[in-house]
Amino acid sequence: MTGHIYRDVILEQHVRWFRGSMGAEFLFMDDNARPHCANIVDECLQSEDITRMDWPAYSPFLNPIEHVWDMLSRIAARQLPPTCLPEFQTAFLDEWCNIPLDQIDNLILSMPRRCKACVASSGRHTPY
Repeated sequence: MTGHIYRDVILEQHVRWFRGSMGAEFLFMDDNARPHCANIVDECLQSEDITRMDWPAYSPFLNPIEHVWDMLSRIAARQLPPTCLPEFQTAFLDEWCNIPLDQIDNLILSMPRRCKACVASSGRHTPY
């Protein structure tokens, strides 16, 4: 993914509209992946008056969504992986619906531990 794709597909098509529905207290969270840090992305967020959450430089693992993406990667491990977009969409929704809510709850409940570990490591790698 590039900064241009991230801006055009994620920010302009989703985040901008979601921010509009959330109101002034909306706080956008992404990590420091290279496409997220591109100047074109910063300019887009500023032009839309979207406030970005401060994020430690080396801490993408702090974001629990990374673990959810890992759970969803089971799509690729299927005996018959999807071969076209409609099949992928169906497989994605199947996997999404099969994620146990207790796993999502555990990720959410782990945030205080994640944050403490991140502070203790000065924003560097943690065991999460």
